[in-house]
Amino acid sequence: MIQKILKQLNLQLSQVENTLELLEGGATIPFIARYRKERTNQLDEVQIKAIRDLHEQFTVLEKRKTSILESLEENGFLNPELEQKIKQTDNLSELEDIYLPYKPKRRTRATIAIEKGLEPLAKILMAQNHPNIEEVASRYVKKDVADKNEALQGAMDIAAEWMNENASIRKRMRRLFEKEAQITSKVVKTKIEEAQKFEMYFDWAENIRSIPSHRLLAILRGQNEGFLKVHIQPEQEKAIEMLERYFIKSHSATAEYLSKTIKDCYSRLLKPSLENELAKVAKEKADTQAIEIFATNLHQLLMGSPMRNKRVLAIDPGFRSGCKLVCLDESGNLLHNETIYPHPPQKQSKQSINKIDQLVDMYKLNVIAIGNGTAGRETDNLVRRIRFSRSVKSIMVNENGASVYSASVVAREEFPEYDITVRGAVSIGRRLIDPLAELVKIEPKAIGVGQYQHDVDQNLLNKSLDEEVMSCVNAVGVDLNTASKQLLTYVSGVGPTLAENILAYRKEKGSFKNLKELLKVKRFGDKAFEQSAGFFRINNGDNPLDASAVHPESYAIVKKMAKNLSVSLNQLIGNKLLIDQINLENYQTKSIGLATLKDIKKEILKPGIDPREDFKVWEFDPSIKHIEDLKSGMILPGIVTNITAFGAFVDVGVHQDGLVHKSQMAKTYVNDPNQFAHLGQKLKVKVLDIDLVRKRIQFSMLLD
Repeated sequence: MIQKILKQLNLQLSQVENTLELLEGGATIPFIARYRKERTNQLDEVQIKAIRDLHEQFTVLEKRKTSILESLEENGFLNPELEQKIKQTDNLSELEDIYLPYKPKRRTRATIAIEKGLEPLAKILMAQNHPNIEEVASRYVKKDVADKNEALQGAMDIAAEWMNENASIRKRMRRLFEKEAQITSKVVKTKIEEAQKFEMYFDWAENIRSIPSHRLLAILRGQNEGFLKVHIQPEQEKAIEMLERYFIKSHSATAEYLSKTIKDCYSRLLKPSLENELAKVAKEKADTQAIEIFATNLHQLLMGSPMRNKRVLAIDPGFRSGCKLVCLDESGNLLHNETIYPHPPQKQSKQSINKIDQLVDMYKLNVIAIGNGTAGRETDNLVRRIRFSRSVKSIMVNENGASVYSASVVAREEFPEYDITVRGAVSIGRRLIDPLAELVKIEPKAIGVGQYQHDVDQNLLNKSLDEEVMSCVNAVGVDLNTASKQLLTYVSGVGPTLAENILAYRKEKGSFKNLKELLKVKRFGDKAFEQSAGFFRINNGDNPLDASAVHPESYAIVKKMAKNLSVSLNQLIGNKLLIDQINLENYQTKSIGLATLKDIKKEILKPGIDPREDFKVWEFDPSIKHIEDLKSGMILPGIVTNITAFGAFVDVGVHQDGLVHKSQMAKTYVNDPNQFAHLGQKLKVKVLDIDLVRKRIQFSMLLD
C-alpha cells in the first residue's frame, strides 16, 4: 500500500511512513504540518491530505479483496490462479469484473435457461465449431423447452451473460467508454415549459472525458428533476464491432446467432452496466472539482482581512421593515441596538441621519458596516450624506448566511433576549471585525461561495469544508480567553466536547493564565494538549511564549536561547538585534531540526502575528446604483463575490452580480479561474453586456 502511495505522489518512503504513523496515532493534519516537519521532511497540509486520502482509498480496495476472497472460498470457487489475480489487481472496477462470474446472482434469463439444461448448448454456440446449430438445438427440446427456437434463445441468454462477465472484454469496453463516450441530453417533451432553466441542454452532446464539472452537474440536476433524459455511451456500431471481433471466430451459420447474442448482451447488460459505472466516476470527478472550488473560495473568505481595533456601527438594511442598527465594541460585544426607517414607505431620512450621527458620537464608532443585500446601496448612500464630527468609514459587507446564523441555535445561545434582526446585524458587524471568528458559526454550505453544493456528495463536501475551516482557524490561532465555542471546536485536537469544557472552566475559574492550565479542564488530556497547545494564544499571561505559535514542547529551547544571550524571555521576544545573533545549528536535537527552529525564530521575532492582510478600505462607483445605470464599455470598481469553474462573479454595487467568464480573465487560456481571481478581491472590470430582462451582466477583466 505504501509503495502505491509513493508511486502516485513521488515522495520518500520515510515521509509516507511517518505521516501515516502520526495520523494513526491521532495527530491532526494542521499539527503534523506545523510541528512535525522533521518527521515528514516538511510536507504541507495538501500533501499530508493526499497521503491520507490515498491510504483510505487503498484500504477500501484491500478490504474489498478480503471480502471477495472469503466469498469465493466459502462457495468453493477459489483457486491459486484466481487468488493471485485478485491480489495483484489495483483497480476496484477490474476487481469487480474478476468477481462478477462468481458473484451470487438474482434469478436471470440465463439462470432460468441453465435450470432448463441449456448450458451445453450455450458452450457449443460460443465454440462456433458445429456446422448446424439449429439441428443441435432441436436435441434440447423437452417438456420445459417447447421448440428449438426456445432452446436457442436460452443458449443465447446464457452466452450473453458469459460475454458480460468476461473480464477482458469489460476492460476493453471500459476503455472505449472512457475515451469515446458522449453524454447526451434531451428535454422531456411534456415538460418543455417547466424546464426552461435547462434550455441550453435540451439537445446537448459532449465527450464525457472533457465535459467541465459545472456542466455535468447542471445536466445531472436536470435529469434528477425529471426535465432531461441523459445517456452516456460511445457509438453503438463501434462497440458492437469491437465485441464481434473478439467473440466471432468464423463465418458459419452460428455466427448469425452469435451476432444477435452480442447485440443483446451490449444493449441489455454491458451498456447499462458501463454507462452507470462511467456516470458514477464522472460524477465523483465533477464533485471533487466543485468541492475543491468551494473549499478554495471558503478559504479566501475565512482568511479575509480583519478590521482590527475598531468600534463598529453595523446596519442590516431593509425597506418596509427598516434598518436594524447595532453598536459593537472592538471585540464585537453588543453595546446598543435600535431600528431606523430611512427608506420608502416611511422615508424618515432626516430622523435616521440624526440617529446614526448621535450613535457614532455616543459610542465613539470608527466604521459603519452595511449589509450588501436589499436596500444596501441606498443605505450606503444615506450614510455618505452624513457629516460626522469624527473620521468614519462606510463599508459594504457580504451578508450571505447572516440570516442562517440569526435563526440558529448558536445565535439564540449568544443573544437569547434579542430577535433575529438584531442577531443578523451583529453578524454583519462582526464579519468586518473578524471574518474568521464570525463565519465559523455558520454552516459552511450556507455562506454561499460554492456552486451546485446541493448536487455534490454531501459527506465529501462536509468533510472537505470542515477541514478547510480547521486549516484556517489553526493558521490564524485562537485566543483561549475570548474564543467562542465554535472557534474552539475547530482547534486541532479539541472538538465540540472539549470546547464546551473549556468554556465551562473559563466561566468558573476566569481567564486562563497559562497554557498548562488547559490540563485542568475536564477530559483535557496530554494528547489533546499536544495537538492543540501550539494553536492557542494567551495574551498578557504568565508566560510570554503563550502568546506565540511556539509549541510548549519547544519552550525549553527558547529559554536556552535567552539564557545563552544573558537576557530574559521578555527581553528576547521581539528584539531583532538579539534574535539575529542566534545560531540555530547550536539548538538542533534528534527530534527538532532547522525547519522547526526557523519557525521558532520567526515566531519570537513577531509573536502571534496574524497571517491575514490588514483591511483596506474600498468603495463602489457612487454614480452607479442600479443595473439600468450600466453601459457597455464602462470601467468600474468591483469585488469578487464567488468563483466557479467557468469564471468569477463580481459585485459593482447594482444588486446583481455580473460574470467575468474565464475567457475574459486573461489574454492567455484560463483553466482555473482561481489562479486569476480570489474571493473578496477588489478589482476593476469592464462592462461587456447587460441583459435587463434576465438581469445578467457580462464583465471583462481585460481593460485594454
